[in-house]
Amino acid sequence: MQLQDLKLPGGLHVRPSNSSAADRVFLEKLHNERRDDLRLIDGERDFIESLIEMQFNAMNQGYGDQFPNALYFIIEYHKEAVGRAVLDFSQDRVHLIDIVFKREARGHGLGEAVIRSFMYSASQLKAPMILSVQQMNHSARQLYLKLGFVLDQIEPPYERMIWYPPGTRQIYAGL
Repeated sequence: MQLQDLKLPGGLHVRPSNSSAADRVFLEKLHNERRDDLRLIDGERDFIESLIEMQFNAMNQGYGDQFPNALYFIIEYHKEAVGRAVLDFSQDRVHLIDIVFKREARGHGLGEAVIRSFMYSASQLKAPMILSVQQMNHSARQLYLKLGFVLDQIEPPYERMIWYPPGTRQIYAGL
């Protein structure tokens, strides 16, 4: 996948994540923002924050172990980091491992635009695209259905969904 080939609307940009302090700080903040569920635990604030940090490190380690060839991206809108995506291009498919946006960037069509651009890349490769979504994440699930993803497998609390580029479904039947 060539980043310059992504079909993105004006102001939206996807770039490789790097090991800079700025990217690390952004990714930690993004993770912390989406882990409000852990802040509901009855405990000292420092303990909860250390738990969130450990979960962030474990998530990244797990992605690295499970998807050693994954590519990590920062999503920017008008030069401001607003999200991240993790993709794996192996086993004749494109696997959207994770995509997340800052709270204030949600609901504006940015996620849909980025996913559509990844779908375009998958179609250029003639490869299906898969992802997993939490069963309780109704808004994301609805978006994926709208984009043409279909339910492939249920592994509670997740559902695996798949999208086939036009004319390739028969090739990949049973994937």
